[in-house]
Amino acid sequence: MSAITGIYQYNQEPVVLHEGYQLMSGLEQFAADESHVWHEDSVFFGCHAQWITPESVGECLPYYDSNRRLAITADAIIDNREQLFQLLQVDRDKRTSITDSELILLAYDKWGEDAPGHLAGDFAFMIWDERERILFGARDFSGGRTLYYLRNKGRFAFCTTIMPLLSLPHATATLNEQWLAEFLAISGMIDTVDASSTIYKHIEQVPPSHSITITPDQVSLSRYNTFTNVKPLKLKSSEEYVEAFRDVFREAVAARVRTHRQVGAQLSGGLDSGAVVSFAAETLRNTDKKLHTFSYIPTKDFKDFTSRSMMADESPFIQATVRHVGGITAHYLDFEGKDSFSEVDDFLAAMEMPYKFFENSFWLKGMFEAASNEDAGVLLNGGRGNLSISWGSAIDYYAILLKRFRWIRLTRELHQYSYLAGGPRLRRIPEIARIAFPFIDRLFPVEAGYQLPTLINQEFANRTNIYDKLKEHGMDERGWLSSSSIYEDRKNHFEEVFHWNASNTLSTKLSLRYNVWKRDPTNDIRVIRYCLSVPESQYVSNGLDRALIRRATDKLLPDQIRLNQRIRGVQGADWVHRMLPNWHVFRLELQQLCSDERVMQYFNRDTLEKAMLKIRGDIRPDFVTDPDSKILMRSLIVYRFIKSLL
Repeated sequence: MSAITGIYQYNQEPVVLHEGYQLMSGLEQFAADESHVWHEDSVFFGCHAQWITPESVGECLPYYDSNRRLAITADAIIDNREQLFQLLQVDRDKRTSITDSELILLAYDKWGEDAPGHLAGDFAFMIWDERERILFGARDFSGGRTLYYLRNKGRFAFCTTIMPLLSLPHATATLNEQWLAEFLAISGMIDTVDASSTIYKHIEQVPPSHSITITPDQVSLSRYNTFTNVKPLKLKSSEEYVEAFRDVFREAVAARVRTHRQVGAQLSGGLDSGAVVSFAAETLRNTDKKLHTFSYIPTKDFKDFTSRSMMADESPFIQATVRHVGGITAHYLDFEGKDSFSEVDDFLAAMEMPYKFFENSFWLKGMFEAASNEDAGVLLNGGRGNLSISWGSAIDYYAILLKRFRWIRLTRELHQYSYLAGGPRLRRIPEIARIAFPFIDRLFPVEAGYQLPTLINQEFANRTNIYDKLKEHGMDERGWLSSSSIYEDRKNHFEEVFHWNASNTLSTKLSLRYNVWKRDPTNDIRVIRYCLSVPESQYVSNGLDRALIRRATDKLLPDQIRLNQRIRGVQGADWVHRMLPNWHVFRLELQQLCSDERVMQYFNRDTLEKAMLKIRGDIRPDFVTDPDSKILMRSLIVYRFIKSLL
């Protein structure tokens, strides 16, 4: 709920107060309910507080507990408060008023450096342990809040954002070429595989699922959470799996609507956001609050060119959800006049780093702004749903049945799936066989699927040994995860912490700018642990993919949404259409990029020049998904950022 900052002089010299106040001044660009500092000898803590939850109103951070001789500054919303009340034996008369930062302090006092593993929620915090003379901090399991740091000249400085750290004496804004090499070499939406690094050479960050301990002798990081020990769950019936899911998901949603302000939610026409909204509306039904939903729709003059199985304008499905759920104030936002190209500079300033999700940049930011205008304290979404609550690919599960020679069940499932999803069942057999038996692809290769061209300069790649590093994290030389199945991809997603960094960096930075917290119940650690424990047979059943969430939202969502397996929404399909007025300027800037030798040492010249040839002609609708147009936008974003450092 805050931007935090501080300094620890681990060389035991007194902290330079001017430097502490300089860090605080760097946070003044963000709205705040209050700002406070605390310091003693070699330690300075600051907090630029935004009050979101009822307990945070009037909270004074940093906070010093004189009895325990512990000080804390925290950017946190803790979701398992009731559990912590029991474990920490908090008096009943204090439970409605005790703040989340006080709970963190009590947890540290009881469990020491194991405390983060007992916390659920979005958090980044630092604790000064005066007794042990150590500085200890942590970031939540998925990195929902950022925590950067700089160490030099006997000083450890930390902050929620990067720019204040760069304002300190002896700090330099030097490009981290290793970070840039990873960013350029990875084809997907992941920024880097080193979750402790940043685009700046001397600025580091605490990775998700990690704690940090600073003593006069060393700075050490320790991972406190993994999902490798999740035990399989065995219940008696499918109904019991559904009821158990509803219980844990209802708890996760209820924790995330905890605010003294209004409640907002992003709503598309799909299952994940629909599930979040339906459970949230149910939770708010007996309160004096309505749920505000914010939905992105294309501009009025956009002509949908996508296939019949796609839906660029999801308004009909969104309206069906709103009508069925009730208790909703719906906002349909077309963000007319906004586009990915015009937003680059502002988005770079907000992110403090290059980014890849340019197709959706203007409306992602616009959602926060719209929620802020309605005085929402939280903005719910279902961003992690594909890997948690709505997991379940029918085709991949059927490949398992084929591999295990479960012919009767496979036949029955295929028949039901083809009836619900459309198309003859026999048409799907070759695809299922290729997934079940990968050697078929080696014997009878098919045309390669969607791939982005190689963006990184090969000399730069060799100089940074980037391909060896990607290989260590399960990626091939094209920057794609090289696993053999979606099940391996899912396992990798929860084992490797770098998957979370980019999206949560965005949510932290936008939340500070607009004083609205993004909160994702599908990313609740308790929900994820439950979903990972559920047998695969619960996720694909009776011809339904994503079967668990479909059954769990029975009566909560309209069947038009709940049982839809034929049409898929596609957001951002109008990004090229929106850029048409700026397309000429876009091409001119790319020409400048290709002639700027200072930055071309990082880019693959052949890739950029071939892509430039393609966009010189008529602008086609399919540029939206064309690898070349995507690679050009990514290149321009990196170019703008590097130019700002030169």
